[in-house]
Amino acid sequence: MRNRQRYILFLGLAAMVFGLSSCVTSRRVNYMQEPDKRIPSYADTLSFEDYQLRVNDRLYIYVYSLDEKITALYNSGMSNQNMRQQMRSNSTYGSNELYTYLVDIEGNIDFPTLGKVQVLGLTTREVKRKLEDELGQLMKDIPGYKTISAEVNIVQRSFSIIGAQSGRYYIDREKMTIFEALAMAGDLGEFSDRSQIKLVREKDGVTTIKTFDVRSKDIINSEFYYIEPNDIIYIRQIPGKSFGINSAGTAVGVVASTISFGVFIYSLVQTGIFLYNKYNPAPAQ
Repeated sequence: MRNRQRYILFLGLAAMVFGLSSCVTSRRVNYMQEPDKRIPSYADTLSFEDYQLRVNDRLYIYVYSLDEKITALYNSGMSNQNMRQQMRSNSTYGSNELYTYLVDIEGNIDFPTLGKVQVLGLTTREVKRKLEDELGQLMKDIPGYKTISAEVNIVQRSFSIIGAQSGRYYIDREKMTIFEALAMAGDLGEFSDRSQIKLVREKDGVTTIKTFDVRSKDIINSEFYYIEPNDIIYIRQIPGKSFGINSAGTAVGVVASTISFGVFIYSLVQTGIFLYNKYNPAPAQ
């Protein structure tokens, strides 16, 4: 009898360990946690650098001038607001190529009256100043010339998420944090492994892969806080998903079911032994 009780107790403990180890706890999914033995700390390496233009980037450029003829020449006769509305009406902001300038393989954009303008490796602010200077030099001798200013923005910037919440998402602001990126994807699921997020980034022709734990509070001061255009974020699934255990209630159910199944098997074995002994008595000594 004691052996039977010990056997059942062993099954119960084994099931409990299995259930609790597979359960998705708040520890696994909460953000902004204090670093400890399991959650890493990150050095204060936060730095945001203005994005430098690369081949195949697209620029939205609007030229401002008090001279209506100049405005019409460079902006297809449309106001800034109308151009933006027209671009948005074509699904994704910036998808209408009519109002954007492609950075070609040589790093140039083809701009009206200026021809090829080298922009590779420049920031949007630097392109703005360059266009204003070159347009100013071009038109300074024109009678009645008035100062020209330009608005320059990058369009169609995006990042990708694979593994969980897979998809391609467009960056709609100058700076985007990892938390904003995950929010755009609908946040991470309860079975997403937040401790082993991989960031694939290409810069200056070199591709790097870095791994970080997004649960750490220190992430906001680290190099992983801001994402860049064309980043790829890989998120793997935790093993618990294979068992579908995502709450304490589910874990208790697994434990109870395992114990019941163990008792059932034990009873079958004992019944089999009893019947075998009954109909196959041991020979008399």
